[in-house]
Amino acid sequence: MGSKAEKSVQCNAGGTEFPRSLISSVCGSSIQGLMSSCLAFEPCADYYSSKGLSSSDFFGDNGFAFLFGSRNVPVPRRQRRMNRAAHSGGAMAVAVQPTIEVALKKKPPTKQRRVVVTGMGVETPIGHDPDVFYNNLLEGVSGISEIEAFDCAHYPTRIAGEIKSFSTDGWVAPKLSKRMDKFMLYMLTSGKKALADGGITEDVMDELDKTRCGVLIGSAMGGMKVFNDAIEALRISYKKMNPFCVPFATTNMGSAMLAMDLGWMGPNYSISTACATSNFCILNAANHIIRGEADMMLCGGSDAAIIPIGLGGFVACRALSQRNSDPTKASCPWDISRDGFVMGEGAGVLLLEELEHAKRRGANIYAEFLGGSITCDAYHMTEPHPEGTGIILCIEKALAQSGVSREDVNYINAHATSTPAGDVKEYQALVRCFGQNPELRVNSTKSMIGHLLGAAGAVEAVATVQAIRTGWAHPNINLENPDEGVDMNLLVGPKKERLDIKVALVKFVWVWWPQLIHLICPL
Repeated sequence: MGSKAEKSVQCNAGGTEFPRSLISSVCGSSIQGLMSSCLAFEPCADYYSSKGLSSSDFFGDNGFAFLFGSRNVPVPRRQRRMNRAAHSGGAMAVAVQPTIEVALKKKPPTKQRRVVVTGMGVETPIGHDPDVFYNNLLEGVSGISEIEAFDCAHYPTRIAGEIKSFSTDGWVAPKLSKRMDKFMLYMLTSGKKALADGGITEDVMDELDKTRCGVLIGSAMGGMKVFNDAIEALRISYKKMNPFCVPFATTNMGSAMLAMDLGWMGPNYSISTACATSNFCILNAANHIIRGEADMMLCGGSDAAIIPIGLGGFVACRALSQRNSDPTKASCPWDISRDGFVMGEGAGVLLLEELEHAKRRGANIYAEFLGGSITCDAYHMTEPHPEGTGIILCIEKALAQSGVSREDVNYINAHATSTPAGDVKEYQALVRCFGQNPELRVNSTKSMIGHLLGAAGAVEAVATVQAIRTGWAHPNINLENPDEGVDMNLLVGPKKERLDIKVALVKFVWVWWPQLIHLICPL
């Protein structure tokens, strides 16, 4: 995860940064020379020279020596025999075709494809519609309460941001609703709601080029209940197991089922990076559009881990708040009394679209996605770097790649989970990057809905887009006694605040500390 992702050219498999010259490097003389002169033999002299194929040619100074730059190249068996013959005194000549330089015509520069948000869908503890959800946030409504889905009397934590009422009627076939894990049901319903919100009616759907429409919705935990139920059934017999337990437990199956339902044949997969899952999905989805691989992408995340094994796992690592007597006060980012995060559940999906494509169909455009960046602390499994180096680097790269000055960012929806270490380190990094901006306002949606794990990034991206649309930033509830060094002049207070947002930043940190930053703004 220690890689960086640019919004221009990127290898999605590893999040690896590729310079703009990559395509010409791949198609140019180095590869051609290697294939024509060195195939099945020791690399030619040019291979090791500065003119040949090397990691620095592909990746600049940050080359991947472990992939391309080593002289310890495996030698084919035939070549080893020839080498032994040569060393034993037998003369040997090998005809090698000289390197052929290939001149490629440069493509004319193309205009950068722009990405906009044209639809949103959510399933949250305080609303199943983006407007209801955000109105409740503006009013400071908390969705955290005692868990009702199962008996947790013997757990030290008995509270969560649980969705109390949820219906798939009109969105998912009843037969599938009975078999699927909730994380998939949340994903399917919020995805279809995003389409409806984006004006994708049946008539519009028929006009779309479905080969250029994709789905990239991830999950941090996947189908935990389906998998847990299968294990319990296996104690009796494998014949008692749900035949769909394996596919319905995998994180990518939600995207797959949604694509099958819609007939969308574009990019389709999921990313699972714990709490940063949604934002990784959003960034990669935007990159598919920017690179011209898709015109429309449904992206986001979903999780439903408020079950015995999910609650027990987080209790075991001592990450959760134990303020059971006052649930609505339990999630209190930056407050000195915070004692851990509160689990939440739900899903958030954005409909991203190429700008001209959206204009042609007369779509209602909510905001523009400007870009983002990824870094990693590479420091510790649960503790942030003491100097906040990963966060700061990620912010600076996101600003540089998006062409945004730090003075233009005047609203940040922070990660701020209500953990003792994480909140302060994040705050210090934000102050270091934006502390000179008197207009900057920061809040945490988790104060009202808890931490939705893999869904958190997308749900809070929806909240950020709603802040841009409405001009109102929701309050930080439960922030009564700020921790030492936390300046309340930077944070939104206990009441909603009117903002004229220039550029908003959505920040997400995974528990193992890769950072991912998104920048969005009014169009």
